[in-house]
Amino acid sequence: MKFNVKGRNITVTESLRSYAEEKLVKLGKNLNSASRMELELFCEKNPRIEDNQVAEATIFTKGPVLRAKGASTDMYASIDLVADKLDRQVKKYRGKLVSHNAHVRGSLPPDRGLELLDEEDEEREPQIVKTKQFSIKPMSAEEAALQMELIGHDFFVFRNAETNETNVIYRRRDGDYGLIEPI
Repeated sequence: MKFNVKGRNITVTESLRSYAEEKLVKLGKNLNSASRMELELFCEKNPRIEDNQVAEATIFTKGPVLRAKGASTDMYASIDLVADKLDRQVKKYRGKLVSHNAHVRGSLPPDRGLELLDEEDEEREPQIVKTKQFSIKPMSAEEAALQMELIGHDFFVFRNAETNETNVIYRRRDGDYGLIEPI
């Protein structure tokens, strides 16, 4: 399996490279179908972002592409976060492969099935736990940005006064705003 480490706004030292390789290459070995792994290390330049040391890893397999991102104040800790997230994804992916193959063949050992159920219990799927309803009044994108700042959210849903369409304005990681408009 190929392993590539690149840095953006940061110099990748040999110690960082070897630490990342030690942590992440073993995950790829657990996947027979993994062809390559890429790790990008970078430092967010936005002073408002406290956890500015970021690691993003991607494992390319014959099936899905597994991705994880970790951010902290220390690059080594960010690599640890990415390794943990990818480890959970690899276990989930391998569990689905094993259960699918056993189901197709009809030969899943009884104790292996229980292990898979335990892993699924540990990795609970996210659920919608809160629903909000509110009236959307027409306003400009600038007014929506101001409203978003006033309530302290990272996004705001509003009706664009110019187009009369529902839009979403959101705060980007670089501190600027993004606007989502329907086609």
